[in-house]
Formats: sequence, C-alpha cells, structure tokens
Amino acid sequence: MRKRYIFLIGIPLLLAVALFFLSRSTANPDRKINWGVTFEKDFAKKLGLDWRLAYLAILDDLKMKKIRVAARWSDIEPAENNFNYPDLDWQINEAAKRETKVILVVGYKLPRWPECHDPSWVKDLRPAVLAYIEKTVNRYKDNPAVFAWQVENEPFLPFGECPLFDVNLLDEEIALVKKLDKRPVIVTDSGELSLWVPAAKRADIFGTTMYRWVWNEMVGSYKYPIPPAFFRVKERLARLFVGHKKPFIVIELQAEPWTHKQIYEISIPEQLGLMSLAEVKATIDYAKQAGFSDYYLWGVEWWYYLKQNNHSEYWDYVKGLVQTNSII
Repeated sequence: MRKRYIFLIGIPLLLAVALFFLSRSTANPDRKINWGVTFEKDFAKKLGLDWRLAYLAILDDLKMKKIRVAARWSDIEPAENNFNYPDLDWQINEAAKRETKVILVVGYKLPRWPECHDPSWVKDLRPAVLAYIEKTVNRYKDNPAVFAWQVENEPFLPFGECPLFDVNLLDEEIALVKKLDKRPVIVTDSGELSLWVPAAKRADIFGTTMYRWVWNEMVGSYKYPIPPAFFRVKERLARLFVGHKKPFIVIELQAEPWTHKQIYEISIPEQLGLMSLAEVKATIDYAKQAGFSDYYLWGVEWWYYLKQNNHSEYWDYVKGLVQTNSII
C-alpha cells in the first residue's frame, strides 16, 4: 500500500519537477523559422471580403511562401459526380506563379467551422469520400506548388459537428493518397487535448495545433495555463513511439479570437478585446520558445478584414515578422 502511495504521488511530482526545469530553458528565438498561413475562402467571404483580393494580398504583400488551403468537399462536389475545381485551381496556380508551397487538405473533416464538410447528397460516406479524394489528388499531383497532402483535420479529436472519426476510413484515405502520389502526407492533432501518437504514427509530417486563448460554455474565455515546455516534453514523449526522423510542425498557431460566436457575428471592438495585438505578439513569442521550425498562423483572413476596417496593425506586424523573421 505504501509503495502504491509513493508511486501515485511520486510520479506526478517527478513529472512536474521535470516540466519546471524544462520550462526554464527555451529554444533559440533567433533560429530560422518558416512562417505560413491557412487560408479558407468561405470564411473570407463570410467576413464580407473579396476572397481573391485577400488571397493575392497574402502572396504579394505578406509574401507568404507557405500556405495551407482546403479542397472543401461540399464546394468541390456539390452534386454527385459533378466536380467543381475552378476556385481551387486558381488558388493553386496563383501560388505556383510565386513559388509558394501549398499544403492541400483533403477529406471531409477540414479546417474551419463546422469542420465536417461532406455534401448533403452523400448517403454512403466511405466510397464517396474516397472517390472525391482520388479525383482531387490526381488533379493536383503534378502541380509543383503542392508539396504535401494533409489527410483530414484533427481526425482523433471530436469537435464541432463532427463525430468521432472512423480510424479504418482514415487509414484507407492515407493509403489511397500514398498510392496516388509520393509527396508526404500530413496528419494533425490537437496540441493541448490529444496524445499525438496515433496521428504521428500515420504521418510523414505531423502537425500540431497551438492555441492559448479558447472558449468553453462552462467557464467562458480562458487561457491555457501551460508553458512552452509542454510542447517540447510532449514531442519528446511522442517520439519514443514514432522515432526522430519525421518532422513535427505547428499547423495552426492561433492569431485570431475564439469565442462562442463566429468572428463575423461580433463587433470589431469585441474582436480586438478578445485578441489584442499585444496578445498576438505574446503568442508568437510563446511559439518561438516551444522550439518548432515551421508555424502556420491561423487568422490571416481576420487580419486582412481588420486592415480593410482601419486596423492594419495586425497585418503590418505579421508582414514584418515574415519578412524579417523577427519580432517587431
């Protein structure tokens, strides 16, 4: 009984001490960091933006060289066997013109609310989603702009209107993409709420999210009380199971507010109150300390929206960050 008590108390205490000492040292903030963004055209449209102008501003003004875009299934195949690619073609081709590298996300659980984007006509999910993935990968596998495929988005995290993902279907999707093309497959998982190992085992590149300010209906808006070392420790633990060769990146680094409503449903003063520029800068500093080399910022549509509404400071900050690789 005494040994069990020592185990139950001692192990958590040792972990806490280890985390404390790890958090005292940080990664070199002056190391080479690759910055990217996620862009979602439907979200830009909901903000009242001309999504094409917003996208071109990302490429030409921010001069982003890494961008993640989603092949939203409900847009691509609005009716069965009726495929619609012009908008996605345009995004991929504009990136290719500027030698910007694209992560193309395929599947039915994709970035942005409500995350599950299967078309309303789908009755039997498995054959339909595999057919759409095959069609999409074949369309872009020879495009030099696409450097990696992301298969689904956080498939091991039930979120939004999405139920728990069918892991067997996920494995079929990954196998299909690998059969069709040799470029790496990215699988993603929650930074704070998941174990990483099931996703990282399946990935050529593993992508974690990194959020600091979140919202819960029980407590409202709150900040995760975890140090940057949390991510370094978590990576080291995951690598015990998946090895040390495959890259780990941050696929979503929060730089926009999160609340019980969508951004376009609240006023600009509310938005700025929930995510100040000082908080964005603090998040960037936090992320640099976590030690990853690639970060895809989450919120580019919002910064552009603010810029169009006399608040260019967010956009200008990120522009300086990307182009000088330093905090301004």
